[in-house]
Amino acid sequence: MTNPPADTLVHRSVPAPAGRIHLVEQGSGPLVLLVHGFPEGWYSWRHQLPALAAAGFRAVAVDVRGYGRSSRPEAVDAYRMVELVEDAVAVVEALGERSASIVGHDWGASIAATSALLRPDVFHAVALLGVPYSPPGGPRPSDVFAAMGGQEEFYVSYFQQPGRAEAEIEPDVRGWLAGFHAALSGDTMPGPDDPSPYFVGPGGRLRDRFPEDRLPAWLGEPELDRLAGEFERTGLSGALNRYRNMDRDWADLAGHRGAPLTQPSLFIGGALDASVSWLADAIAAFPDTLPGLVASHLLDDCGHWVQQERPDRVNRILVDWLTGLAR
Repeated sequence: MTNPPADTLVHRSVPAPAGRIHLVEQGSGPLVLLVHGFPEGWYSWRHQLPALAAAGFRAVAVDVRGYGRSSRPEAVDAYRMVELVEDAVAVVEALGERSASIVGHDWGASIAATSALLRPDVFHAVALLGVPYSPPGGPRPSDVFAAMGGQEEFYVSYFQQPGRAEAEIEPDVRGWLAGFHAALSGDTMPGPDDPSPYFVGPGGRLRDRFPEDRLPAWLGEPELDRLAGEFERTGLSGALNRYRNMDRDWADLAGHRGAPLTQPSLFIGGALDASVSWLADAIAAFPDTLPGLVASHLLDDCGHWVQQERPDRVNRILVDWLTGLAR
């Protein structure tokens, strides 16, 4: 397969266990697979694709199954982690490559980490953005989430029942996405004394605690229109089904309980991201869980959407890390 020129953005769909995976590719050289989180798509890597291509890499951003132009299986259990790993492997093979570095943000970080764990023969290096690595194991996830928040409901629990969150989001996809992104962005998130946007009050909705009438500085109206247009077309069930498989993942990966990732690795988080606070113990455990860790960065005044909030800084970190792998 001929690689496109470094200044060309190429869309294609490739066969995968899901049916097809849509991807966007730029550049030539060692393959770097970019995996997005919720509720995003390949476009969340729009700043990284040209930067990685200019640095001599073949940068490929996918729409995860259930998103964008990729296939959207109907069955909820079609979105379990082991199947998403199979999709990632299929993309590498369809591109005519044998191995890749894999970079993920949010749920994409979990997909990247699990891909590296289960298929080290394919994924020789892994970078995690926003969500640090936690080895499989521990208590059943649904039990942990159910115990959080007291009288309030943690958002992951709120997402579990098919159709429930969809009924909140889909009547006003654009407004919901605007509020969700603002709630988790460093420049627009609620203050420490405001009600947490990660919990739902009795009889309430998640969006009741989102900021209104303001967008993060990095998310313009055209970008929001593009994001909303995709989800207005596809609906949200495919994206939300990822959350509905956490107990299945826990069972599927039981044989890897406590397993470290031994490949060269990288972590980038936003200092204001709640994931960093919740998973502080996971970050502290990196010497044991990520023995190949090359660097760990917390970006000041940055929230959850690290590669979009701080694209130049993230690009420099990624290029330095990837370039160092080849030395």
